[in-house]
Amino acid sequence: MESIRQKQVGELIRRYFGMILTETGTNIYGRGKLVTVTDVKMTPDLLLAKIYISVYGTEDKPEVIMLMEDSHTQLRQALASKIGKQMRRMPDLEFFLDDTVDEMYRVDALLNRVNEEDKNKN
Repeated sequence: MESIRQKQVGELIRRYFGMILTETGTNIYGRGKLVTVTDVKMTPDLLLAKIYISVYGTEDKPEVIMLMEDSHTQLRQALASKIGKQMRRMPDLEFFLDDTVDEMYRVDALLNRVNEEDKNKN
């Protein structure tokens, strides 16, 4: 279970990292892609931030994560410049693809197909 401090730091990083992606994201992963931070999970020692990213506008979503990992140092420095005074130590960043929205659409499509099949049977 996350502590209150873990949640606070995670929310702080989520907010500011989203701003950084808005400002400099196209330099990292190009135009035409919408990249949002869906969640940030902090380890208990607050030294690692697991950042969950949702990507729209491209089929090659893992490539966006790889490009962000390649720009890890630049992104971490940008985050440190925004929240460095609020943190004792800047956490390391790990990026993960958040596919919950994709799963939601897939399940919704399956339910719609089942409903259509039920209507056709009746």
